[in-house]
Amino acid sequence: MAPSHDGSVVTLVVNATAGRGRARRLLPLVTASLVAGLPSETLRVIQADSWTEARSRCVEAVANARAATPARRADALLVMGGDGMMHLGLNAAAGTAVPLGLVPAGRGNDFCRGVGVPTTIPGAVRAIVDGHTRRIDLMSVSGGLVDGTEHRWVGSIVSTGFDARVNYRTNRLKFSFGALGYGIATLAELRRFEPLPYRLLIDQVPREQTAMFVAVGNAGWFGGGMHGCPNADVTDGLLDLTVVHPVSRATLLRLLPRMYTGGFVKDPAAELLRAREVVVDGDGLYAMGDGEELGPVPVTLRAVPDALTLYVPRTK
Repeated sequence: MAPSHDGSVVTLVVNATAGRGRARRLLPLVTASLVAGLPSETLRVIQADSWTEARSRCVEAVANARAATPARRADALLVMGGDGMMHLGLNAAAGTAVPLGLVPAGRGNDFCRGVGVPTTIPGAVRAIVDGHTRRIDLMSVSGGLVDGTEHRWVGSIVSTGFDARVNYRTNRLKFSFGALGYGIATLAELRRFEPLPYRLLIDQVPREQTAMFVAVGNAGWFGGGMHGCPNADVTDGLLDLTVVHPVSRATLLRLLPRMYTGGFVKDPAAELLRAREVVVDGDGLYAMGDGEELGPVPVTLRAVPDALTLYVPRTK
């Protein structure tokens, strides 16, 4: 007999400002769909006013979650917003058996793309209601991080070159331009960008080079829909590295649109590698992960298999 939903608690933590207020507008629809789909469960909805509150609420929900029994599903954490909220959710649930549900309402929704969760709200909610889960890998990031910690989990990609600088600039735009923000930041950064010096340690093998960027991925998407690591697999226990060797600004500008399809990897400037652990260092490099600031290098990136339980659509 399939477990019933009796007694389970589902906590939904929402960044209501995500997607320029899209999350707030859609929240009533999401809550109504969850209540209708999970009639025997208790739904707790928390609208977080800050990044700090959202993080603490996610951690609290996981700490208080109860495991599944033959009579009911496990208590669950759901996060609604953009990739920043997904990042907080996976950091709270990583290394536990608490299932994480993703409700995408941001600009990029890159983590959802990378793990096979629908980027439409009805599809994502349906995956949660159906209750099918899978265990996936995450990327462990350690170093002197900007939030004062020494460790974070990343679901998608850690970037440190041109892509990281564009991401950093996008996050600091004075006005919200939606999906156009990344393009505006790209053109602004391109005017003065030069190849960067990298000192890498790839599975203990040292490598020094200059590059436009080195992206290290668990899942494959970043930058609001760019397929930066096209061969990434969140169940293979490996990290995927995409190295774009030094090219002219004109060539980089030509390659950028092809990053939305992954077609840029066919260019001779692109190199794809795989590893279990990567240490990234170099002068002037700053690490971004899941679109969030991690901090200056060096950072140690490690693939951790079977690290997160995630609601995903049932495969046919």
